[in-house]
Amino acid sequence: MAELDNCCSTQLIDGDGEFNAVGLENFMRTTNFSNRGLSYAVVAIMGPQSSGKSTLLNHLFHTNFREMDAYRGRSQTTKGIWIAHCVGIEPFTIAMDLEGTDGRERGEEDTTFEKQSALFALAIADIVLMNMWCHDIGREQAANKPLLKTVFQVMMRLFSPRKTTLLFVIRDKTKTPLEYLEPILREDIQKIWDVVSKPEAHKDTPLSEFFNVEITALSSYEEKEELFKEQVAELRQRFFNSISPGGLAGDRRGVVPASGFSFSAQQIWKVIKENKDLDLPAHKVMVATVRCEEIANEKFCRLSSDADWLALEESVQSGSISGFGRKLSSILETYFSEYDLEAIYFDEAVRSAKRKQLESKALELVHPAYLNLLGHLRFKALENFKSRLEQILKEGEGFAASAHACTKSCMLEFDKGCADAAIRQANWDASKVREKLRRDIDAHISSVRNVKLSELVGRYEEKLRQSLSEPVESLFDAAGRDTWASIRKLLTRETENAVSEFSTAISSFELDQPTTDSMLQGLRDYVRNLVLKKAKEQAGKVLILMKDRFSTVFSHDNDSMPRVWTGKEDIKTITKDACTASLRLLAVMAAIRLDEKPDKIENILFSSLMEGTVTSPDPLASSTWEEVPPENTLITPVQCKALWRQFKAETEFTVTQAISAQEAYKRSNNWLPPPWAIVAMVILGFNEFMLLLRNPLYLMFLFVAFLISKAMWVHMDVPGQFQHGTLTGLISISTRFLPTVMNLLKRLAEEAQGHQTPDSPRQQSSLTFQSFRNQSQPSSTPESSVSSHVSVSDGGIEYSSPNITQRRNTQTSEAELS
Repeated sequence: MAELDNCCSTQLIDGDGEFNAVGLENFMRTTNFSNRGLSYAVVAIMGPQSSGKSTLLNHLFHTNFREMDAYRGRSQTTKGIWIAHCVGIEPFTIAMDLEGTDGRERGEEDTTFEKQSALFALAIADIVLMNMWCHDIGREQAANKPLLKTVFQVMMRLFSPRKTTLLFVIRDKTKTPLEYLEPILREDIQKIWDVVSKPEAHKDTPLSEFFNVEITALSSYEEKEELFKEQVAELRQRFFNSISPGGLAGDRRGVVPASGFSFSAQQIWKVIKENKDLDLPAHKVMVATVRCEEIANEKFCRLSSDADWLALEESVQSGSISGFGRKLSSILETYFSEYDLEAIYFDEAVRSAKRKQLESKALELVHPAYLNLLGHLRFKALENFKSRLEQILKEGEGFAASAHACTKSCMLEFDKGCADAAIRQANWDASKVREKLRRDIDAHISSVRNVKLSELVGRYEEKLRQSLSEPVESLFDAAGRDTWASIRKLLTRETENAVSEFSTAISSFELDQPTTDSMLQGLRDYVRNLVLKKAKEQAGKVLILMKDRFSTVFSHDNDSMPRVWTGKEDIKTITKDACTASLRLLAVMAAIRLDEKPDKIENILFSSLMEGTVTSPDPLASSTWEEVPPENTLITPVQCKALWRQFKAETEFTVTQAISAQEAYKRSNNWLPPPWAIVAMVILGFNEFMLLLRNPLYLMFLFVAFLISKAMWVHMDVPGQFQHGTLTGLISISTRFLPTVMNLLKRLAEEAQGHQTPDSPRQQSSLTFQSFRNQSQPSSTPESSVSSHVSVSDGGIEYSSPNITQRRNTQTSEAELS
């Protein structure tokens, strides 16, 4: 019973010709038929209705087809086409039970299904059992002859049909030996073949090219059941290894793999139902195409949802991983191998084409992850390059050598990563990503090189600025005939030193010669532009410099000491010398002379502005200098003329002040009356002088008056007061006369009484006198006026002024009078 249950008897096509696709799929799944590949055989049985076909199959293959109940009469038992698994037969064998022919249920005229089922059996089965009665052999109107004609006729509808085994099973064998029955049966088969209409291509084709004819005989099941079973058991052995060379099956040229059996059977029946000729080779290709595509799609879907692949893809999203190529190759190889295993028995050309399609789709699925991984490798290599280059440069290594070493190591690292990411199933080209990495590295090298060179250039430019700015500015401030020569010398020296050092510094960058020359020239241009800029700055404040130069020359002597205008100085000559120095400064600042070309600027300026030479046309009435390019002009002739005019106007006050100071000095030192007045006084006062000589009393009185006047003279510092001018001196003396007289009289009175005034009263008297003197000064006295200070000390009277401080010791009044 267990064997009968395992046969999975299923109706494949019902009596109305409807194909049971669901039942077939269930049959294949239950019996695991799909995994059999080409290792299977199909055995069909054909014969008249109620001839014991199902009974034979059940005993021969241990199936459970429905059998006729003899007690209920002879009638149709099998409707349509049924299949079942032949239990215990290897290779996997399917028994196909066809509806009997010549049945009264369909009628004499309805042979359509009979022909369709016969064609279907010939297209699918490897072995066709022809069930026939023994007593029909040799009879002209035997029941098996129409069946044979049907088989041979439908065979012609197959293009390139495969060779099928026709096993004639003679039922209810009589006592006549089989060796006598077989020649008769074969002769009858050949006659039927000969009379069947055939296409022109097969008109002379022998029967042996289409069929292997085998004949066997069985005893009556009803009369000799045990013998029947023994003979069936012997026959069953012939179906073992039926598809092996020399086996019972035919050449199997048109057989399809087991996994495509369902689709193949459906398509064959569909073609037969549409009454079209069945092209088995084309059908085989079509089945292979459909089935291989199904297998490929199924493998691709499984690959898309594979957990290992999804985990690998997710890992790649977050960064590079080790062993990517090996892992991915293993995953792909698993599904490609499964495809090869399942599609191995299909048409080779179709199988290969569909495999290529599967590979293409699978590689297209995983390629983005590969590119993503290459992107991570490129980014990692680039970042490593940047950090390594920065570290090596900090250690003081040469730039070009460092860049080359870092590039080599990082590219090698990237190449190793690409090799690790490569898969066996594809020869993906990473050259574009590699080229992109190389471009990125080159761009970073260029960027860092530019930064380093810019820093280097900046350092040397700053060094040149520091070494040139102040010296050049100093040379311009002290402008003279050799100013530009000194600047050129300084410029040449500093430039050559800087260029030499800079050439050595940039040698580690391994720049090409044009770039090196360009950078060196840029440094030279910077130096030149620095001097030009400084010259333009100085030219912009040339008027201030000229006035400073004038002031320096005018206000200081040859020893650089400040001048004191005593009246002995030749102001005109000094003024000319100062103007000459200022004009020479203007001539120096008028044009740039870095090219050592002679010019006539100084001569033109001196002849036009200092000497006042009048020429026509005016050489200063122009916007350019003769023999000087416009780009080297700092101050045009017209501007020089205007500047000189402004300079003269602004320095005129200084000269005027000097003249005024000189005249004031002369007046302050010439306080005696003129000589003519002295002569007049001597002549007109001769009589009075003689009178004094004749009268000694008058002489003594004059002597006392002289002493008092001398004391007043010294006490009020009369010469010092007149140093600031006559008017100022008179005002100062007038304010100090009365306090001085009172002080002298008080001293005389104290000396006459014969005692000394204590220090504190004398100090108080001095302070009181000083306060009185200050109050007696008019508020209108100018700041420049000088007041004398009188103080009393133990040693005598001290007279002081801002310019002259004298200290004299006076004796007592009695000593002075004596």
